Amino acid sequence: MNESMRLRLEQLARRLEEVDAMLAQPETANDMKQFRQLSRERSELEPVVTAFGELERTEIDLKQARDLLSDPEMKAMANEEIGACKDRIEKLEADLQILLLPKDPDDSRSVFLEIRAGTGGDESALFCGDLLRMYSRYAERQGWKVELMSESPAELGGFKEVVIRIEGDGVYGRLKFESGAHRVQRVPETESQGRIHTSACTVAVMPEADEQTDIQINPSDLRIDTFRASGAGGQHINKTDSAVRIIHLPTGLVVECQDDRSQHRNKDKAMQVLAARLKDRQLREQQDKEAAQRKSLVGTGDRSERIRTYNFPQGRMTDHRINLTLYKLGAIMEGDLDELTGVLLSQHQADQLAALADGL
Repeated sequence: MNESMRLRLEQLARRLEEVDAMLAQPETANDMKQFRQLSRERSELEPVVTAFGELERTEIDLKQARDLLSDPEMKAMANEEIGACKDRIEKLEADLQILLLPKDPDDSRSVFLEIRAGTGGDESALFCGDLLRMYSRYAERQGWKVELMSESPAELGGFKEVVIRIEGDGVYGRLKFESGAHRVQRVPETESQGRIHTSACTVAVMPEADEQTDIQINPSDLRIDTFRASGAGGQHINKTDSAVRIIHLPTGLVVECQDDRSQHRNKDKAMQVLAARLKDRQLREQQDKEAAQRKSLVGTGDRSERIRTYNFPQGRMTDHRINLTLYKLGAIMEGDLDELTGVLLSQHQADQLAALADGL
């Protein structure tokens, strides 16, 4: 480990002590904003400092084992201990390199996940519903909360478009690589000849915007229309102008919400989605600039890019960005995404390490 990395780790260890001291103060407990900020910082610092402490203890064990080499009776045991310590140190240094990688400030945020039917007509809309179920099941496995924000059902089932909010710690960090075009190959239920059809949906994962700091929306930039909701919901939903459409005039972004009986709640939901879309627009513009300098393997966020194929006849899922194929499509569609998201995150970290090495 080089000296600058050790110095950085020592600074983080001291900072953790400072954060613990501040969290123990009564006035901090009374300031919920500061308490949340410090708690988030502590959760980021703790794994780094824990690994560093283990590294320092292992280095002491290595020194003590080397001191025993001069004793003939202890030499064999000392050599064994030296080998084990060196292996542990190598692994801990590799772990610390990853833990010290630059953090995406949005990784800890909740997200708005938008799925839109693309090529393939009715089959695409049905697959849109399948993806909604897959992500909802995955969220349940993680203990996250799912809330329907807006939906546009298709006539034969599924959705033309659906937006959900997934609330929890670290949601964006696990799901941000899902943005892009998802292709499905299967025999539709309406296909009498048994032919395999190819359809596609696009997924957009947008970190939730902080109303205070991230996005400032000028009310004069908005056109807000109300209208009667369509679809299921009984008599009430069709008798009042509860549905809301918001148009952001400078960008042309349009958000509709009609899933609640309350016009006020529909407007609030639509404003949340609009803020997330505006934040997402900013992020993608920034990523486009960075991609001009260095194209990341999994972090482009390009919606037109085909990122994944779900082949039902063969029971396989292939992620084209990392050349990963898994033959457990049934489990994946039921929300078993841990292996996939884990590999994508590992590849992203490897890209970051490579970029750091190139910059040295």
